[in-house]
Parts: sequence; structure tokens; C-alpha cells
Amino acid sequence: MRIGAFELNEPVPELREPYVFATLRPWIDVNNVGSLTLDGLEAQFGAKELAKLARPGNFFDFTRYRPTLYLEGEDRRLKIPNTTLSYAQREKGNDFLFLRLLEPHSLSEVYVDSVLRLFRRLKVKRYCLLGSMYDSIPHTKPLLVNGRASGKKAEQDLKRAGVQPSTYQGPTTITSLIAQKGFEMGMEAISFVVSLPQYINLEEDYLGKVRLMEILNLLYEIPIDKKDFEKAARQRNLINQ
Repeated sequence: MRIGAFELNEPVPELREPYVFATLRPWIDVNNVGSLTLDGLEAQFGAKELAKLARPGNFFDFTRYRPTLYLEGEDRRLKIPNTTLSYAQREKGNDFLFLRLLEPHSLSEVYVDSVLRLFRRLKVKRYCLLGSMYDSIPHTKPLLVNGRASGKKAEQDLKRAGVQPSTYQGPTTITSLIAQKGFEMGMEAISFVVSLPQYINLEEDYLGKVRLMEILNLLYEIPIDKKDFEKAARQRNLINQ
């Protein structure tokens, strides 16, 4: 099945007012916190692939997002950067969708419109963007989280999580239209962006991941892997040294 620029795997499941958890590379994925969090969520809920762009080259410059060669047995394969959507059905509560966005280089309005058409078809209830950015903060204090919310219930959740409302003004990503236009068509939108010390560069930042997972645990009762706490503690010790 084709919806906008996306090709869906059939049969398309009937989902219960799903919440979308999304990441956006490279704009707000410092130290891979958003990607790491989404990796954990997909693994925890046994997510299955649902959709991806049929022709990602229409939107992405592959000299900036490089394809990757890998071996599968004796065969050489090519992995092409793409925007993908997976899903998980739960026994209780809203089902989950996991969206891995890439910043588009061309046809951006078509890209955004295709995402929104996909959301409309799947009857998405809430769009939740997860990410991280560098900030002038020390690692010795609890990590701050900034965010925005559209919709009464989403605004209440933002306050309940103790997230600071973002007052940022300036350059941003075209994918901000997903939240803006989604709200106009009846979808709640909320974002959580954890602030990271600008002097720390990590391939996998578990301190940031744990901070986001604490919020997801509070709002959506998603369990936190104890191993993540242990990895975060080890990273803090190394940073202290």
C-alpha cells in the first residue's frame, strides 16, 4: 500500500489511538540520545516494521547521509538511509508507533505532508518527539529537559513531567510542521529535548537516555531497563575522573 511517499507493509494493522515516538537526525540527536531511546523502546515492545519511504533519494542527499556497505554471509549489501516507521500493539492502553525521521534536503513540504497523511491513516492520537541538544550546563547536576506541548492533555503532561517550556526562537527544522499541522488536524503534540553538557562527546549517552526514560516511565508507564541505570552510573564516574 502506498500513502504519500511511504510504502506500507500489508496487512496494515488496526491500531488503538496510537502514540508516535519520534527522533530526528541530525538536528536534535546529540550523542545519539533519541536514537538510543528509540532502540530501547522498539526492543522492549518487539516492534515490527510498518512503513518506509519508497524512494528516499527524492528527499535526501546521499553525499550527506552516506549509504553503508555491509556483508551478509558472502554477499555485499547496501543499506540506504531512510525514514522508517515501526509499530507495537499493547494489551492495554494506546498502541505505539516509532518514527525515525531524517532532516530532508529537498521536497520538504512533500516529506512533511506524507508523514501527516500516514498519521491520518493510522489515526494517531499523539506525536511525541524525543531528542537532545548541547547546552551550557554541568554534568554534576540533574539533566534539564525542555519541551513544548499542543493540546490540553499534552500541556498537563508537560507540567506533570517537570519539563521546562521551551522559549527558543531562531533557526529550526522544517519537520516542526509535523507538530504544528498535526495539531491543526486534531492530533496532540509534545516534545522532550534533554540538555547535555557541551564539553562531553559520547557515542551512546546513557545519562541522557535514562533522563528521557524517566519521563516516559512517568507519563506512559514504560519500564526502565536497570542496565541503563548501571551504564549511566559508569559514564558519570568516567566523566568525573
